[in-house]
Parts: sequence; C-alpha cells; structure tokens
Amino acid sequence: MSYESKLLELALQLPPAPKPMGVYKPIVIVGNMAYVSGHVPLLSDGTTLQGRVGQDMDQQAGYQAARQTGLAILATLRNALGTLDRVQRVVKLFGMVNCIPKFDQQPAVINGCSELFADVFGPDNGVGARSAIGTVALPGNIPVEIEAIFEIRASDSTRT
Repeated sequence: MSYESKLLELALQLPPAPKPMGVYKPIVIVGNMAYVSGHVPLLSDGTTLQGRVGQDMDQQAGYQAARQTGLAILATLRNALGTLDRVQRVVKLFGMVNCIPKFDQQPAVINGCSELFADVFGPDNGVGARSAIGTVALPGNIPVEIEAIFEIRASDSTRT
C-alpha cells in the first residue's frame, strides 16, 4: 500500500506545510536524504499548540502535540517531494519537550510522533534512531519541537 493511501486509510489530515519563521529552510534535500528542520505542533488553521508539559498540560496532551508536530513534518515532506511515497524510511528524530524540571517522560511524549510515523510508514521503515530531551523553554511556549531525517527515493521512483 502506498503511504498516501495509508494516510487516507488512517483518516489523517495534514496541516498546511509550515513557512519558515526565521532564516532557514524547512527541508534540505542532499542526495537521497531529506533533512527536516525543527517543526512545531501546527494546527490546520495555522495556529500552534502552546504550553509546558507538567505545568500547562499533562503527558498525554504532550503526546498529542508531538503527534500534531509529526503531521506538520509530513506536510513539509509532501510539499517538497510531491508525494509521501518517495519516502524510503525514517532515519532519525530529535525531539525536544518544553517541560518542568521534574518531568522525566520526554520519550513518552515524543512517542506521539514516532508512533504516527510507524503507523504511516510501517514498523520497519517508520521507526529510526531517536533522541528525546527536556528543555526549560521552546519558542512561543510550544510544548514540543521535532526535527527529522528521512531517506528518500528518486523522484521517478514511487512506492506502489
């Protein structure tokens, strides 16, 4: 099954691909690798989720924010590649969680993104290396920021 078909099967709705909020590119493609800049939990209306895990929201809300961030990453990939079917595999995720000092469940929060990618790309291609850390602040008081690296196929080679 194609990844685009999998999105439909899972009834996932991608937000609009986010625009850069500084001097950087949302995605840089070098050879067969796509490097995706840090993304935020962007909603379909263009707003972002806000709050600090352990203070303004609980772990489950943080998980949902990470999942929403994953959807924004998928939107950037689709926008740049033309189709998610060009993705070969997830190589690495780096997730940052805006949380109180006593909160120590950052991996459980970033699972929101990791599990989304496993659902879309499958347990082999959708799971890569990963880091999850806590921070005392993130821009605009967002709960998570996630960057990713993907291996991609050539533009004339799509998944069927």
